[in-house]
Amino acid sequence: MPQKRAHTLSYWSSLAVMAALFAVFQAHAQPTKPQTPKPGMPLSERHESKHEIDKLEEAWRTAALKHDATAMTGLLSDDYIGITANGTLQSKDETLAALRKGTTQFTQTDLSDRKVRFYARTAVVTSRAEVTGSSPGGDITGSFRYTRIYVRDSKGAWKIVSFEASRIREGGDKK
Repeated sequence: MPQKRAHTLSYWSSLAVMAALFAVFQAHAQPTKPQTPKPGMPLSERHESKHEIDKLEEAWRTAALKHDATAMTGLLSDDYIGITANGTLQSKDETLAALRKGTTQFTQTDLSDRKVRFYARTAVVTSRAEVTGSSPGGDITGSFRYTRIYVRDSKGAWKIVSFEASRIREGGDKK
């Protein structure tokens, strides 16, 4: 009888291992629905962070229109890098110097179609901007799409670490 009992235990042990492996396989093989709230950021925190980002986007727009380098200094991270619509790279210092000089004049900037997505301590903003203005190179009036990336710093404040703008081609406003 001991041999039959050992065989029975081995059978049940094998069956338990197979069931566990099957459960693990099923958990990884089937797609899951996105969780709401997203893992790592409760819905209330996402809502609060979106509100903060919306206010920072307005602060950026106002600082650009008014050539307010002091306000812009508080928005940009020390390692900020921007890529202008003509492909020029600008560090934080270069961006602030250009703002102080006033070589680029924005007389109007209307933002629309803003989307804010969160990835842990990072927020990615995409938007459309209708701009009226001029630069040393000429008129910069037109429609643009931009991406701005915010990261929470060690003190918990959102700082802009990257920006890139692209002019929308005539008839090319595809969603």
